[in-house]
Amino acid sequence: MAKAAAKKTAAPSVDRRPALAGRSTTATGVKVEVLPPAERISLRAPEASVAALSKALGLTLPKKPKTSASKGGRTALWLGPDEWLVIDEGGNDPLADCATVAALHSAVGISHRNIAISVAGPAAEATINAGCPQDLSLDAFPAGAASRTILGKAEIVLLRTSDDAFRVECWRSFSDYVFTFLSEGARDAAG
Repeated sequence: MAKAAAKKTAAPSVDRRPALAGRSTTATGVKVEVLPPAERISLRAPEASVAALSKALGLTLPKKPKTSASKGGRTALWLGPDEWLVIDEGGNDPLADCATVAALHSAVGISHRNIAISVAGPAAEATINAGCPQDLSLDAFPAGAASRTILGKAEIVLLRTSDDAFRVECWRSFSDYVFTFLSEGARDAAG
């Protein structure tokens, strides 16, 4: 029995790969690619707590529909009157920053729940509109605009990062569907 225990080997190590790691699609006028992992929180707070949370996060939380605010690799997207998606691409932890705030709020880490996909190029708008009914013209949805919407049958959060680029946030369980939908939309937009 002792010999059997001595021969026991160490458990194999497990490397976590991000969903859709390395996937990209390029078509005439558009590139669809998975973005690197980022830290994310779902933040809920009443108006009275917004100033303290903004100070802790290092950016002013937007208060108007369809808006976002960015500073130092961190972006806050307005999703509702008391709701934001906060994304940090700089390696900092917005959940830890919110933990220092005594004002009433709810901050939940959702970094592993979401996947981000970039859609960029002159045909980016048409690619997304292949499955999103929202008006994405620059007049209606300028750079910095953000909203929770749908793409095909999946809920997404959409951020226009520049005149011809978008960040699509979706749950990892829908990520293959969303990426495939956007890839097909890119091919259609190119044709």
